[in-house]
Amino acid sequence: MGSREKADISSDIKRETSSRDTSSSNAKDIRDTGHGHSQRDLDQAYWYVQESNNAVEATPEELRALRRKIDFWIVPIMFCCYTMQFIDKVSLNYAAVMGLNRELKLKSNEFTNAATWFFIAFLIAEVPNALILQKVPVAKWLGANVVLWGIATACTAAAHNYASLMAARIFLGIFEAAIAPCLILISSQWYTKSEAAPRFSIWYAGLGVGQIIGGIVSYAFQQVQNPAFSGWKIMFIVLGLVTVIIGVVTFFILPDTPMRARFLSEREKLVLLKHVSVNQTGIRNKNFKASQALEILRDVQLWLMVLLTILISISSGVITTYSATLIRNFGYKPPIAALLNMPSGIVSIASTFIVGYGVRHTSNRWAWIAACCMPGILGGGLMSFYTGSKAGQLAGIYLVNTITATLIVIYQWTGANVAGQTKRVISVALVSGSFSVGNIIGPQTFQAKDAPQYIPAKITVLATQAAAALISFVLFLYYVWANKRKDSPRAVAESQRVDGQSEAQVWEDRTDKQNPTFRYVY
Repeated sequence: MGSREKADISSDIKRETSSRDTSSSNAKDIRDTGHGHSQRDLDQAYWYVQESNNAVEATPEELRALRRKIDFWIVPIMFCCYTMQFIDKVSLNYAAVMGLNRELKLKSNEFTNAATWFFIAFLIAEVPNALILQKVPVAKWLGANVVLWGIATACTAAAHNYASLMAARIFLGIFEAAIAPCLILISSQWYTKSEAAPRFSIWYAGLGVGQIIGGIVSYAFQQVQNPAFSGWKIMFIVLGLVTVIIGVVTFFILPDTPMRARFLSEREKLVLLKHVSVNQTGIRNKNFKASQALEILRDVQLWLMVLLTILISISSGVITTYSATLIRNFGYKPPIAALLNMPSGIVSIASTFIVGYGVRHTSNRWAWIAACCMPGILGGGLMSFYTGSKAGQLAGIYLVNTITATLIVIYQWTGANVAGQTKRVISVALVSGSFSVGNIIGPQTFQAKDAPQYIPAKITVLATQAAAALISFVLFLYYVWANKRKDSPRAVAESQRVDGQSEAQVWEDRTDKQNPTFRYVY
């Protein structure tokens, strides 16, 4: 293990020790918070720790072993969910080169509209998701939605015209809307802010794996020669069944909170809760607070994050929806176009892991986002203006896929820098909804009148990546300013007043703005 990780663990242990309960009873502990909050404001993790009545100390070796155990039980399930989410979403991209447009007699921009309505449904569904996620167990909600979108994917095989295809895509968008908010909240429950970055990267790498598997699946089912039941229909059915199985596994195996994890001993649960308490973002609190919801409206960081997500997602929407179509328009046959789309997945996986490792060891999230945008800008330029060989244009498509890694940084950034349970669930839904806004705009830049080169859409990719790099730097400047405000003499005095926080103060349901000891990461 590297010295950096050892230092991180030692630092975490010190911070956990400083946050130990200093009160003699629960009642006194709550009175000592000094903020006038009632018991209902305290996180469920606080009551679990109090009921155990045991003080725990963890060695670095014990924390490493616990982290490996959690990784084994949690990360693979999240990875499978995200992989199938991506494959099911972009299966329409592959079906287009397998004859779906011809068999359903789609005209003009009807294929683009079908892709767009998925994200419109996705966006609308984020509103109830934000409310539901504070009331119901997150893992159960995720598992149920995975099963339902698997059914919607399988039902796409029954589409026989534009209207029925639209219906299937709308239901798919409704159910897939839960994926990002759920995975962000789940990841934040089990890891500290620095530990979370590489774990986010692992499950998010399902996007790249999905691109590779999608290409193989599309190629395989294009070999099916059955006029009565086309290959793209069989593909949707198989993908839907696999997704349903993963959803059932998620529902019954993935724990809702660390407190309900059957694979952890009582001591391990307490060690974990002490360990992640340094995040000051809580585990679970079912009480909706209107003041936290209103705080979002005047929180500059979230609106910058929304704008950044939209800019990034415009390009990702173009690539995920139309990459196979663009490659086919270079003159390749559909089966070869599907295979040539696979390197995009390799680029996505590589960039995702590089960024995850970089954030874990150097932080500088804003710089990693900007760095990913640079190849995206170059790729957009090659797609738009290069008129030489097919290889150069293919390279442009592959390079644009580096931008997919920026979304996982944005997700992890949101999870790390937003505190207060009501504010958190609404914020992650807001950012996830912004992803769908970008994906609504992206496919609409592909208009039938611009075929087969689609130059305006390619220029859009270039421009939005340049703008995203700029916004990430603005966000960095905002966080530096916000932390300096918290370091002002008045803020420091308030921070010192609650220094050596009691257990209740650590688990109190306060937002990042309300908590004087909270610091933003960037």
